[in-house]
Amino acid sequence: MSVQEYLDKHMLSRRIEDAVNAAVRAKTPDPVLFISNHMRKAIPSVITKIKARQILDSRGIPTVEVDLYTNKGMFRASAPSGDGTGMYEALDLRDGDKGSYLGNSVTKAIKNINEKISEALIGMDPTLQSQIDQAMIDLDKTEKKSELGANAILAVSIAACKAGAAEKEVPLYKHIADLYGKANSTIPVPVFSVISGGKHAGNSLAFQDIMILPTGASRFEEALQMGSETYHHLKAAILERYGAGGCNVGEVGGLAPNISSVREGLDLVKEAINRTGFNDRIKIAIDVAATEFCIGTKYDLEFKSPSRSGQNFKSGEDMIHMYKELCGDYPIVSIEDPFDKEDWEHNKFFCALGLCQVVGDDLLSSNLKRIEKAIQESACNSLILKINQIGTVTEAIEVVKLAKDAHWGVVTSHRWGETEDSFIADLAVGLGASQIKAGAPCRGERLAKYNQLLRIEEELGDQAIYAGEDWRPSC
Repeated sequence: MSVQEYLDKHMLSRRIEDAVNAAVRAKTPDPVLFISNHMRKAIPSVITKIKARQILDSRGIPTVEVDLYTNKGMFRASAPSGDGTGMYEALDLRDGDKGSYLGNSVTKAIKNINEKISEALIGMDPTLQSQIDQAMIDLDKTEKKSELGANAILAVSIAACKAGAAEKEVPLYKHIADLYGKANSTIPVPVFSVISGGKHAGNSLAFQDIMILPTGASRFEEALQMGSETYHHLKAAILERYGAGGCNVGEVGGLAPNISSVREGLDLVKEAINRTGFNDRIKIAIDVAATEFCIGTKYDLEFKSPSRSGQNFKSGEDMIHMYKELCGDYPIVSIEDPFDKEDWEHNKFFCALGLCQVVGDDLLSSNLKRIEKAIQESACNSLILKINQIGTVTEAIEVVKLAKDAHWGVVTSHRWGETEDSFIADLAVGLGASQIKAGAPCRGERLAKYNQLLRIEEELGDQAIYAGEDWRPSC
């Protein structure tokens, strides 16, 4: 396209004349800046360039970062990743060359962005999120995004979402709410990891996380303070009992004392809460991640113990009895993945007891078909939303709508391998998710999300509504 053709297509001669006349009417002291800003607003933005690179996540493992350009500026996003890809989630594309980052390099995904995805999206309107995401899905042509890589597609999808917000000159969470189709100003309750076990830590605790929810706070700012103070009281209690070695942290920032019993961990957390004086204003949640220690139809609670007896295997019925006792003895309000991802019968039975929120993570994998089945069978009543499991912003919105239509809770979640990208904070607010799980109140890649929620609450002012006691929808 020639310069004249471009001028004619966008009616730039007329637009320049209008900008000059507007500057004259405004009597601006800086007419060049005024005209520049006027032109930027007058001409619809399009994607002009996409550039991807390989960076490292919080584990020191490669992931994808994207810079997406429009005539409004550059918008950067990066893809988080889990500790392994489940059979029901979208697939990251990694090189597999053991001579480079032990096979974890993502240069193939980078090449797909810089060549294939870039070519397909340049010239598109960044506000049309669903069209951008569909263009990438159509280009990939696989069910699990294995051709281009879910890590490649997601990073571009998030970057485009940020560009769309800039084009509309609204905050990112407001743009996401527009895409969702409903205005939201709810700030989620943070679900802080405070003790790590399972695959997240080197201790003998089978359960993956013990977490706290400051439901009794009046604002997110207060909730963050409550979480931080409890975390530090917990650290002091662990130091007294286990020494400095007990204060090591797991992958998501939770403390990792050498405990083997969940009750031992819950007693520590309860003591820390009591030391703060917050008492019943803080509730407890546990992430069992039972799939990790399910062997056949039994659950091995000693799977990490160096002196495992092989005798501590529990049946599904035994696990239910244990959960009943734990919920009776501690202020537990939420249990995540209490059974194996294929143990539908025990999930259904336990959920029907109504003891607490039952969260599906491995059970669901943010997979539309799995969520539909879980709703139909009443196998859980809350969704863990991990956007990399599904691969695009548009599809994330779709599964949240499905969950909310079923009166489920929604927990927007981080991943084991995180970056400093704070997108999920805006996503949680934009979608009206009443809970966010972003790790411990420490470590920069985790705090990036919590700190962004502080900014959002500040920006919303009196319109901000902290989910608090309404953290879980009434069924």
